[in-house]
Amino acid sequence: MTTSTPRFGVNYTPSQGWFHHWLDFDPDQIRADLDSIAALGLDHLRVFPLWPLFQPNRTLIRPRAVEQLVQLVDLAGERGLDVAVDGLQGHLSSFDFLPAWTATWHRRNIFTDPEVLDGQTRYLHTLASALAERPNFLGMTVGNEINQFSGDPHPDPDRITPEQADAWLRRMIDACERGAPGRLHLHAEYDACWYQDDHPFTPAQAARIGAATAVHSWVFNGTAQRHGAGSVAVGQHAAYLIELSKAWAQDPARPVWLQEVGAPEPHIPPDGAADFVRTTVAGALDCPELWGITWWCSHDVSRSLADFPELEYSLGLLTNDRRVKPAGRAIARAVEEVRTGWRSPAPRSTALVLDLPEAAAKRSTCAPGGAFFEAFMRLTAAGARPAVVLAGQATDPAHLAARGITALVAVEDVEQS
Repeated sequence: MTTSTPRFGVNYTPSQGWFHHWLDFDPDQIRADLDSIAALGLDHLRVFPLWPLFQPNRTLIRPRAVEQLVQLVDLAGERGLDVAVDGLQGHLSSFDFLPAWTATWHRRNIFTDPEVLDGQTRYLHTLASALAERPNFLGMTVGNEINQFSGDPHPDPDRITPEQADAWLRRMIDACERGAPGRLHLHAEYDACWYQDDHPFTPAQAARIGAATAVHSWVFNGTAQRHGAGSVAVGQHAAYLIELSKAWAQDPARPVWLQEVGAPEPHIPPDGAADFVRTTVAGALDCPELWGITWWCSHDVSRSLADFPELEYSLGLLTNDRRVKPAGRAIARAVEEVRTGWRSPAPRSTALVLDLPEAAAKRSTCAPGGAFFEAFMRLTAAGARPAVVLAGQATDPAHLAARGITALVAVEDVEQS
């Protein structure tokens, strides 16, 4: 069991120009943004190159763009901030960013086309190699929630099988590892991989491929709508995803990174954002093997930019003129409390048994409203600290002992109120 102090960071959304800032790269603006982030006591950033801007042609990876990414990493390092870099962007805040060489007249499947795969691996390897000697470079994430391109509800998906998703992930992670050996290279999906029946990206892939498991916790997925902003289910959703992910891990000590979590309006009212931060952080910190928490996001999206979903404009810990918001103050307090008095959480000794086969085709029982999800939340509301164990591991004494599990509970034995 890990005893290291969890990391606290932020997904960096530039205060000026959002991720379009790569088109008008301004080191002075970035310095000011990073100063405002460091002032919260955070220790790392997750940053997002836009794939079409960095690789506009399959055989052209723009040297100047790569230099600017390295410069951003160096500016962060000057402020004591480590940096994780996402590669294939991919999808951000409801917008898709795919290179022209994958779309329309050049339309080809981004997960299976041999030439696209060659271009992707060259790109990821190039970014990782450029950063490999930077001491504050944490590692690469293959892309941001790129699984959303693989099926519904995407309007134009590149459909694949779970076997094809597995092969794609392994090839992309290998490219990152060859570029920067030994760093924290991983992949990250939105919660369809945990909740959506027949989704080609699976829980086993999320929990077994790469150096850590990433979870993205968003309560607008039906949790807040069903249970309400101040509910146990909303406050514990991130902890639930962390524990759910651990059920699929083969290594009981595998780290889990809460890589995205935020307080979306109106699902979380503005006057409840600080409470949501406190409850969510406390729940996540009560999960063994937590690598860290990376809040979404650093700065609000400017109202001068059009066509974002309404909730995207107010997710920052800071305003887009760099004033600290209540959620930002709550994060800063949490950071200070952890760093002055951290004690690793005790094992979650009671486990709720998840009876799903290895392929996990019908995983909607784990989604908000599903029988497994609701049973977990009822246990939590009753004061328990449930872990999750797969039925196939529930009869393995060595696995249970490694996780500190001493009691098992079946879903059907959790009484409904």
